[in-house]
Order: sequence, then C-alpha cells, then structure tokens
Amino acid sequence: MFPIVSEKYKFIVGVDTHSRKHVSTIINNLGVVLARREFRVTNSDINKFIEWTLKVAGVEIANMLFAIEGTSSYGETLTRALLLRRLEVVEVKPPKTKSRGGDGKTDQIDSELAALNVLRLPVNKLVKPRLGEKRKTLRILLSSRHLMVAQQTMNKNALIALLRSEHLGIDARKPLRPAGYFTISRWKLKTSDDHYDIKHEARRMAIAVVAQAEDLTSNKQRLYDIVSVMAPALLNETGIGPVTLAQILCSYSHKGRIRSAEAFAALAGTTPIPASSGNTNHFRLNHYGDRQLNHALNVIALIRMRVDTTTKEYVEKRLEQGLSQRDIRRSLKRYIARSLYRKLEACNIRPTM
Repeated sequence: MFPIVSEKYKFIVGVDTHSRKHVSTIINNLGVVLARREFRVTNSDINKFIEWTLKVAGVEIANMLFAIEGTSSYGETLTRALLLRRLEVVEVKPPKTKSRGGDGKTDQIDSELAALNVLRLPVNKLVKPRLGEKRKTLRILLSSRHLMVAQQTMNKNALIALLRSEHLGIDARKPLRPAGYFTISRWKLKTSDDHYDIKHEARRMAIAVVAQAEDLTSNKQRLYDIVSVMAPALLNETGIGPVTLAQILCSYSHKGRIRSAEAFAALAGTTPIPASSGNTNHFRLNHYGDRQLNHALNVIALIRMRVDTTTKEYVEKRLEQGLSQRDIRRSLKRYIARSLYRKLEACNIRPTM
C-alpha cells in the first residue's frame, strides 16, 4: 500500500497559473491554510516566491509538495525553476464547476483547491510534470496536426455537400479520392459559365484540401524524424506509426514520471471500471485519463484486430466466451498500454530529451 500525500508531506503548495501572474496557497497536511501569495511570472519574482515558501514552511524540501495547474503551459517557467531546486512538483487539473459547490471562483480559491485536491491522493496517483524539449515539440506538432485534420474535414464535408446539391460533373455519391480533389483544384474557370461562382467555391475548397494534405504529410514526416530517435524500436510494433507513437511519447514523457505499468494504463483510461449490479458482473469502458493517449491505443488495437494473427485468435476466443467487441477492445487496450510501458522504460528516455 502506498501512503497518501498528507502522510508523506507536511506542506502542500497549490498554484493557480496565468500568463502574467500566479497565485499560490500553502496548506499543512491537515488542510489548514497557512499563507497566500501572488507573484509575477518573472525569474526574480519566481525565485522570491520559492524562498518565501521555504521560509513559511521552515522544513526540509523533502516535506513539501507543489501542486501546479498547467505545468506544460502557463506554469512551465515556474515548474522548471522548482525542479532545478530539486523540489517535488506534481500536475493538477483545474477544478470542475461541480466541485466548487457554492464557493464561487477566484484565483485564491483555485490555488487552495489545487492543494486540497492532492491532499488525500495516494502518492502513486500523483501526476509528475512532462519534461523535455523533444516532447514539447511533439506536443506542438500533434496539436497542429489535430487542427489541420479538423480544418481539412470541414472543407471536405462542405465540398461534398456542394457537389451533391449541384450538377458540376463530379459524382459525389461516394467519398472523393485524393485524385478527385486534385482534379477539382485544377479546374479552369470561365466567367461566362453559368455555374462560375459555384465552381469557384468548389475549386477554392479543393485547393485547401490538397494543401492541407501536403501539410499533414510534412507534419507526419517531422513526427517520424523525432520518434525514430527517441524510441526507434517501437516503430516496428504492429499498429504503431509516427503519429500514434508521438502521442504515446508525449503522454509518457520520460523515465521516472510514471511509476508502473498499471499507472500508465490508468493514465490512458484503459483500466476497467466496475459496473456490476445484482447478479450481473460487468466492467465498463473508462472515460477518464488522457483521452488522446486512449485514442492512440484504440487505433493500435483496431489495426491489430484487423491484421495481427495472434490478436485475431484472441478476439475469436473471447467472442466464443460471450464478450462483446467493446469489452474485447477494452481488454486489448489495457494489455497494449502495459506492454508499451515496459518497452518505453527500456528506451530509457531522459527528461532533457
């Protein structure tokens, strides 16, 4: 059994982060507020804040825990400064509206909740900050990719809707292939054409789709260049490509951040949740955790269910036992998460990468 935070640490510092200033609250392991402080996001103010927290606590740094919102965004500068001082830092999510009750919302309340939210957690459930320049680059590239995919999908849907409502010489009853978009993007238009404006809009959307496809290809190549250095062996695993591996590495971050294979499965939202009642013994899908990581594992599971012989035999066996496709996929995702964790640990990825 792992101890809870209040048993291991005497003081917890909750920090609500913003672009220009942060607000902090120090509580003891009983949940009593000891002090609050607001400080600007500058190196001098951050150093003064750290000295202030150590003075207020008056203890060794091993007895203090910093719980920070947004360690990879607004709180990144503060997180780096704390880690350089060898202080313990964990990441917390902003409180949900329901958890606020009737207290309302202020920066002081949010910083206090950041500390209180980790106070009763087992130490193995704490989420350490993600570190590393390459991991940060992967996060930015993945965010850009998600945006490009969303924009391309909107352009495709709008173009298909236009082609199905107007007779422009293109059969759009089925999804267009890349060659179809390329053909439309090269239309030569004449202003004398009765459908000039409609064709002009169709061409504009097709040009955007083609350009976004080229950007996505470039983005995928850049992801491959990075992941092939960080974890080249994992690219040989069935179902794992540059995009899915980039998300896995982004969520995993570095060796030492996640304590065990079970914790990594929990982070991915692949651990089963009991949903039994009466004579029914059942587990349901987990809708918590890192949803992008969960999606990457889902893609790997679906590919293996389609092409991997061992996985297909497992699926057949479980179907005969009466399990549904969703339950089988849930089990596969958990197995994949635990297996990947062990292989990621073997890659020995360091925080500085």
